[in-house]
Amino acid sequence: MSNEQVSEHLNSLSKAASAYLRSAMHQPVEWQEWGEEAFARAAAEDKPILLDIGAVWCHWCHVMDRESYENAETAKLINEHFVAVKVDRDERPDVDTRYQAAVSAISGQGGWPLTAFLTPEGKPYFGGTYFPPQDQYGRPGFPRVLMTMAESFHKQRADVNESANSVIAAIEHNESFMGRAGNPGPELVTKLVASVLKQFDARSGGFGSQPKFPHSGAIDLLLDAASRVSADDMAGAAKNAALVTLQKMSKGGIYDHLAGGFHRYSVDERWVVPHFEKMSYDNSELLKNYVHAFQTFVEPECARVAREMIAWIDAWLSDRERGGFYASQDADFSLEDDGDYFTWTKDEAAEVLTAEELVVASAYYDIGEIGDMHHNPAKNVLHVRGTLEGVAKSIGILPDEAAERLASAKTKMYAARLKRPTPYVDKTIYVGWNGMMISAYLEAGRVLGMPEVSAFALKSLDRVLGTAWDPVAGMAHVVAYGEDGGSGTRVAGVLEDYVFLGHAALDAWEATGEIRYYEKAEAIAEAAVKRFYDPVGCGFFDTETPKAGETRLGALGARRKPLQDSPTPAGNPTAAALLLRLEALNEREDYAVKALETLETFAGVVEHFGLYAASYGLALQRMVQRAVQVCVIGDDADARRLEAVALARYAVNKSVIRLRRDQMDELPPMLKETLPHLPGLNDAGSLAVVCSSKGCLPPVRTVDDLIAALNQSL
Repeated sequence: MSNEQVSEHLNSLSKAASAYLRSAMHQPVEWQEWGEEAFARAAAEDKPILLDIGAVWCHWCHVMDRESYENAETAKLINEHFVAVKVDRDERPDVDTRYQAAVSAISGQGGWPLTAFLTPEGKPYFGGTYFPPQDQYGRPGFPRVLMTMAESFHKQRADVNESANSVIAAIEHNESFMGRAGNPGPELVTKLVASVLKQFDARSGGFGSQPKFPHSGAIDLLLDAASRVSADDMAGAAKNAALVTLQKMSKGGIYDHLAGGFHRYSVDERWVVPHFEKMSYDNSELLKNYVHAFQTFVEPECARVAREMIAWIDAWLSDRERGGFYASQDADFSLEDDGDYFTWTKDEAAEVLTAEELVVASAYYDIGEIGDMHHNPAKNVLHVRGTLEGVAKSIGILPDEAAERLASAKTKMYAARLKRPTPYVDKTIYVGWNGMMISAYLEAGRVLGMPEVSAFALKSLDRVLGTAWDPVAGMAHVVAYGEDGGSGTRVAGVLEDYVFLGHAALDAWEATGEIRYYEKAEAIAEAAVKRFYDPVGCGFFDTETPKAGETRLGALGARRKPLQDSPTPAGNPTAAALLLRLEALNEREDYAVKALETLETFAGVVEHFGLYAASYGLALQRMVQRAVQVCVIGDDADARRLEAVALARYAVNKSVIRLRRDQMDELPPMLKETLPHLPGLNDAGSLAVVCSSKGCLPPVRTVDDLIAALNQSL
């Protein structure tokens, strides 16, 4: 076969819509997408399935693609002995979570690329993550693994089947967590906060040791605790842990000092060297953290970081024209580079800066002759070790001059970086991640006084609702793919898609008073209960309850009830929180009962999950403290002042609702019964009303009176 023919070879992934799958369509492996066809072929040919799960932003996935799947000899082995199936973990989280659990049960580790060997029915009998092309790093070479797995499938079929069945049983057991306990209360919230504080790294911020992930849910749990009065000064410890963590992260290399936004995690405990991919879901939740910290502690640094994050998301992760947020930016431009787009040698910095600028920038961002990166020790990850005042003093200039030089250096370095080959941005718009970012943008727009940010959030929400939500068919998982070509079959929304978008719609109602958003939130929650709630065992499954007679491929038959943040907030506590928010507005007792039952389902085991149970802690806090609603009525400067005061201090159970007088006849049931009948409501001028489960306090018109009413309710 000539080289020309080889280069024209396309496997069936040329028909896929996902960017990750399309990137493999030229490989000599005869890949197939996850679906009936691949499983039918495995059964007909009596071959095991080789399952590869990865993502477009995943460095080691690209490495394994090049070393093994683009190698003609290895591809020949795969095509001869296996049916090869490739899955994009962002497109199919339902497939990924189950096989991650399976491979963890087999090998004790998970991650991407996930490499699993399955029976033709899709049951896993062996698996791992990255396999090198030859025996190295103490790992067997991939060709040897392939031959061993093919041989054991045909020669030890009984053992293979037995092992595969026990792995499937382990997945179902792992996820059932049936640690039920009645009536969880404030003491459980306290235990969860204490368990986060126990893991706090007082020297470098964050939790645990390396590799270090941000754990946004844990930070919000601490920020909520920090704003409450506690007898044992847990509030003081929570404030310290949250603020130190936020400060250390925003000074570390995990933060992009030139463009804004955070990388996925740090390989060291000091936050210096990150894995450079930037994910929508990390940045939405971290944006909330910095906004919440600013709300409570009026820390100007938190507002600065939040504004820079928004600037990066606006520029790189948003469809400005139609609305919607993209999924991720890759770490690298090619396999030869490891974060080279984001890192700097001293010479590279000297090339674009004046000598005066270089002195300040290299001292402030720690740019030295010897840098931080293994693959190229001259490369520096920009990170801040001291203060700008300290830098100014050490070089004998005034702080203002140092600030000017640093600002100029940043502008020039970013402009130079933009000329470098740029890591790929996956422009796929996923429903759940958009729900999270829309909520973050609505909060940031209100707290930071950036109406254009709120407006883009509403534009994005309208697009997602208009494209992905259908009251009859339900929610889709994908709004739009980032690549042209290929025809994606509709992927059904998972629990997280419903509940994140439900929260976003409620946030939009709070920000605008437009009843259509409240109605959408209610309809989405109703659909989530109908499609995912377990009326027998309580709690929510992550995928829809199968219809009568429906069989699901492979491990998709295993039922899961997600409890752990992974790192996105887990589906069960997020669903419970949505029901609690709605129940406070529509008095649907069945919602309160289902929320309580969901939290009870895991109450007996949840404290063992510590850091990974923060969303549960926040949902439980919401239930324990009961809702406090601050309704600000009016449309003038006074109303904006009252709203700003109402927003000050983050508390998970507090919501601030902005209403115009012409919206008084379009309110959720609970507010409709009270608000329009309050004394003085029809008098001229703006006012605020604080409501809780005990009823509404009299309307107030001044900032001082509102502060007093809030102190009484919270």
